[in-house]
Amino acid sequence: MRFLAVIVLFLWYFYLHGVAGENKPIQTFVIPHSHMDVGWVYTIQESMHAYAANVYTSVTEELSKAKDRRFIAVEQEFFRLWWDTVASDSHKRQVRQLVKEGRLEFIIGGQVMHDEAVTDLDDQILQMTEGHGFLYQTFGVRPQFSWHVDPFGASATTPVLFALAGFNAHLISRIDYDLKDTMQKKKKLQFVWRGSPSLKERQQIFTHTMDQFSYCTPSYLPFSNSSGFYWNGVALFPDPPKDGVYPNMSLPVTKETVHSYAKIMVDNIKQRAAWFRTNHVLWPWGCDKQFYNSSVQFNNMDPLINYINQNSKEFGVTIQYATVSEYFQAIHQSNLVWEVRDSEDFLPYSTEPEQAWTGFYASRNVLKGVARRASSQLHAAEALFAQYRIRFPDGPVAKDWALDKLRALRLAVSEVQHHDGITGTESPKVADMYLQHLTQAMMGVEELLAALFLLPHNLDIPSMLGRHYHRKGVHEALEQHVIVYNPLAWNITTIINTTVTFPVAAVFDDDGQPVPAQVQRSASNVTYDLFIMVNLGGLQHRKYLIKFSEKPCSGWSKCGLTYEAKGVVFDRRRVRDWTKTGRRLLPVLNECYKLMFDQDTNLLHSITNLQEKRRVRMTQDFWKYHANGDIQAGPISDNYIFSANGSAVRAYKAVEMEIIPGKIVTEIRQYFYREENDKDSAFSITTRVPECLGSKVQCCRLEQTYALGPLDINTEIVLRTSSSVKNNRTLYTDDNGYQMMKRPYRNFMYNTLARNYFPMVRAAYIEDELSRLVLVSDRAHGVSSQVSGQVEVMLHRRLWNNFPWNLGYNLTLNDSSVVQPTLWMMLGSKSATSKLYQREAIELQHRPVVMPIDQPQRPWLEKENRVGSPMRSVVLPSNLHLLSLSIPGWNYSSNHDVHLSHIHSGKDLQSEPDYDRVLLRIMHLFEEGEDPELSKPVTINLKDVLRGIGEVRVLEERSLTGTWDIGSLQRWKWKTADHFEQKNKSCWMCGDEAFTVTISPKEIRTFFVHFNSNNLY
Repeated sequence: MRFLAVIVLFLWYFYLHGVAGENKPIQTFVIPHSHMDVGWVYTIQESMHAYAANVYTSVTEELSKAKDRRFIAVEQEFFRLWWDTVASDSHKRQVRQLVKEGRLEFIIGGQVMHDEAVTDLDDQILQMTEGHGFLYQTFGVRPQFSWHVDPFGASATTPVLFALAGFNAHLISRIDYDLKDTMQKKKKLQFVWRGSPSLKERQQIFTHTMDQFSYCTPSYLPFSNSSGFYWNGVALFPDPPKDGVYPNMSLPVTKETVHSYAKIMVDNIKQRAAWFRTNHVLWPWGCDKQFYNSSVQFNNMDPLINYINQNSKEFGVTIQYATVSEYFQAIHQSNLVWEVRDSEDFLPYSTEPEQAWTGFYASRNVLKGVARRASSQLHAAEALFAQYRIRFPDGPVAKDWALDKLRALRLAVSEVQHHDGITGTESPKVADMYLQHLTQAMMGVEELLAALFLLPHNLDIPSMLGRHYHRKGVHEALEQHVIVYNPLAWNITTIINTTVTFPVAAVFDDDGQPVPAQVQRSASNVTYDLFIMVNLGGLQHRKYLIKFSEKPCSGWSKCGLTYEAKGVVFDRRRVRDWTKTGRRLLPVLNECYKLMFDQDTNLLHSITNLQEKRRVRMTQDFWKYHANGDIQAGPISDNYIFSANGSAVRAYKAVEMEIIPGKIVTEIRQYFYREENDKDSAFSITTRVPECLGSKVQCCRLEQTYALGPLDINTEIVLRTSSSVKNNRTLYTDDNGYQMMKRPYRNFMYNTLARNYFPMVRAAYIEDELSRLVLVSDRAHGVSSQVSGQVEVMLHRRLWNNFPWNLGYNLTLNDSSVVQPTLWMMLGSKSATSKLYQREAIELQHRPVVMPIDQPQRPWLEKENRVGSPMRSVVLPSNLHLLSLSIPGWNYSSNHDVHLSHIHSGKDLQSEPDYDRVLLRIMHLFEEGEDPELSKPVTINLKDVLRGIGEVRVLEERSLTGTWDIGSLQRWKWKTADHFEQKNKSCWMCGDEAFTVTISPKEIRTFFVHFNSNNLY
């Protein structure tokens, strides 16, 4: 009995600590991959020609030669280009078989490996949806693992989105060097991440952080001066070598070299194994631009793996080719209990003490702005086309032509989300490529919008249909028609601005009623700004008539409700004369705020919230950081890195101001001059203070547009807002427009200034017990609070340095552009601003589409029939946002088994787009506990909500990218120390309430919707 007890204790010990202890071989998963940047140094076409096409051709051929070989494909942009333009029928058959066997695995599955710091939620979802739709329709596969090895820092939003898309595990790499070192030593590189504080364990995901070697294999070999385990060498641009001999090809694996290779590989494996809790090592085999000659790669690795496995007892290691899923399956089966990481992110990111990768938050401001405008235009066009298809399935707008236009913009917007795209870290020619693709696709969608607005037969606009005849012998005032579309599922009252060439204008709605408007001379002094107050229902558009005149109005009957605003110019004030300030304060008021401007400085002095009777001292101006361009003199700033050469200094020496009082909006124009006597300003702030006109939301918004550039070389310009808010240098910024992150100021031994910069994608704020100052943005910027009460937003950078690597790849950021970003500012209590800022950020992102549909001309001969909006409104509660309404076009059965049987049937897989399936996403804007009312779950009946579009027939809930039926999605469960049970929660009901859904805080719910085809209105 005593002997039996000893045996039981012995077995129990080894159950807990491992049977073999340290003698158990390390199981190594060699994951072949090629990191293929969709941009960066070379354009997409240059990369396709030089190496990318050869990657997929040679990998396909080599995997087919041996059953144990594996490969992971990450960025879909290159794979789809290869599939559509290069792959032969034989290659396609081979790929289908390899995918079916799991030997070629698609990881992430998006068009690109998106950046995580400066990308917006909408665009992250878009690029994943595009890639996932292609993969599911073509192969019936749904990626379930990520490979986010190169984005510069890790957002807490990304793991939430991956979980919503059905992923089982997430993989990251680039986090702060000192944090990674600590996590390695403590074996904490793997954890369960609960990225959302509201969704918590419902959308948690197991996360693996790559060790210090990241996604590349060791490149140094003591017995060779070549490139480590990269036997195919280094990719050659612009043309691959005709003889197949590439630069820097490693020594082949032979009887003489195999042991040396094996020793280095095993030593590296053991070094990595010491940093993880299980006996499994992920060994990424590949790096940038690899496997374009897969034959050389596999023909050298095959004998090396065999040699190590034959001597596994001596080496203490076993090795196998693997996919990412095979590695994570082994980790999951270890059945360990994992630590939980809550909603903290890994931003900002530093690689060394003096290298904070916070500069790219503001690099290439123009590209960031165009990318967001393109995304906004796409959002509007998708919704309008979906409405049109449901209402007019046989309408004159050709559905295939329309979908082609949308797909072109989807791909362009997706492409620029790459982590060397929207970040601004690419070469000039690649930035130009992104801009060209975006602008060309935007022009196509502009044509589509015009067609959707004008071609339906019940919107009769003769001028666009070739039937405009002018009255003879009658001198009539010129007229112009403008269509305004609200792409949001909220009723809105807002001010639009259109540029006109006449000083007098009257505006009328489609009922013929005069509309409140204001006309004033624009800042250019060449044209005029016409501000129009519009009221639009959710997803509605209206037509407005503008009547012009070159003569002043003789009365209100001629000018309607248009106010002609005149400006008052204030003398230029020199900074050196600011000895006494605050003596002459000039108020600008609306129903929400009183802004005081100091005539001694021409700067803002204070803002008072009139409802709360709370005054905050505040100034705004421009400051500059000088960047060092000589690597011999110290740390440099470049595309990626912000490394200030000292504190910021004032960027101007004099300020002018002009105030244009109005009845729709009062505009304050401030011009900042580098030198006291300069003719042209270097920077400007245009602040628009809107009148309320019954809309409190509109009143709380102070709209500011800035103009900067061209900058001096090695200059980084910030907008500095200094206030009396006592925030103790604590800042709040958004993660990708999804959630706000608290950013307390931290002190570091080196580079404290730059390491306290954070990305602001949509919003940032500072607060104390009484007040919150909020900024929402139309594009990404870097933002910091270096002093209590202060927010500085980096708006523009122009840099040059002599670092050979930067010069060699043309990555010095000599950006001479003029940029014009927009911020909206709000000031109020925490409770008041909490109700507003998220919706305001979305309204800035998705402003009404304003489309002039003709040039100013004499009135039409024919009396126009009064035409209201052809669509009834679609309105959601104020705490829910219509994230997506689109017709994706992907054609696959909603039943996975049916779709797979079709894929594997061998029949012709070419299919027409599905124009009847509508993709709908709805998002709850608020966090749990953020607001007493707006943070509550919301129950809506989607059949009722969507009645303005058509009659809903079928509603299916899907995963985020649409490829999973939510009822069949069973993500892996991971044991955690707090024992929370991971739940797959679904809140919609059955029976008579089959269209009723309850949406909880921060949930994003995705549906396929089918409408009845006989929608008659």
